[in-house]
Amino acid sequence: MGTITVSVDDDIEREFRRIVEAYKGGKKGDLGRAVAEAMKHWTEEKIQKEIAERQMERSRKGMYRLPKNWKFSREEIYDRK
Repeated sequence: MGTITVSVDDDIEREFRRIVEAYKGGKKGDLGRAVAEAMKHWTEEKIQKEIAERQMERSRKGMYRLPKNWKFSREEIYDRK
C-alpha cells in the first residue's frame, strides 16, 4: 500500500472530511478509503475520456471506412448460416 502526502485548500479539506464523516461514519480508516475511492473514480473517468478521444480521432481520420464495393448480408453480421 502506497503513501501519498498532499496539500489541499483548507476549505476543501474541511468539506471533504465533513462529507466522509456523514457518509462513512467517521471510523478509523474512513478518510483513507474515501480518498482512495475518489482517486479511483477520477482515474477511471480520465481513462474513459482518453478512450473516447482516441476513438473520435480514429473516426475523424476515417479508419473505420469500409471498402467501396463492400457488401454484406444480415446472416454474415450475426454469424448465421
